[in-house]
Amino acid sequence: MLAGTKVTTILPVTDLKRARRFYEEKLGLGPAHDAPMGEVYYESANGRIALSPREKPTRAEHTALSFEVSDVRREVRDLEGRGVKFEDYDLPNLKTVGHICDIGGERAAWFKDTEGNILCIHDVPSTKH
Repeated sequence: MLAGTKVTTILPVTDLKRARRFYEEKLGLGPAHDAPMGEVYYESANGRIALSPREKPTRAEHTALSFEVSDVRREVRDLEGRGVKFEDYDLPNLKTVGHICDIGGERAAWFKDTEGNILCIHDVPSTKH
């Protein structure tokens, strides 16, 4: 029933102006669409991202949103050039080298937005060129 529907990921933000600058200037998303309840929507190829204003932060301790890209290494370099700071992990089942983790052929890198939401970029073997 829901398989063919468009999905919206809703991310909580306490400072909408600051979050918009990050998503538009650092991640290159836009144009934004303002909604009547104060949300800001960004369209992507296969879904939508909504920044939802909150008085108090309500972020998850896990990845809230992941972007599938064709080349994680290239995207890390590009985003770092725009000022995005990547996370590094050294856990039993997750270790990053140069900000990138290889998980059985899939590569992934994580960063936080201005509100502390954990975002990811990843590629999978079928998308590599």
